Amino acid sequence: MKRFGEKLRALRLREGYTTRQLADRLGVSHTHVIGIENGKRGTSTELVLRIADLFHVTIDQLMRDELEVD
Repeated sequence: MKRFGEKLRALRLREGYTTRQLADRLGVSHTHVIGIENGKRGTSTELVLRIADLFHVTIDQLMRDELEVD
């Protein structure tokens, strides 16, 4: 799960969201999104599910370092 933040950033940029827009869509703070992307904050299972739903990717794609997000 070392790459979770990297994947989140890639998905966010792919969709054209700012960190603030993504935070609003996920119901978390802007600093929380930045912390996750920088690998300084963890995330809950509930938030992982919301991210997967928002970006139409699987939880496996988000959580497993060896899998890419398409």
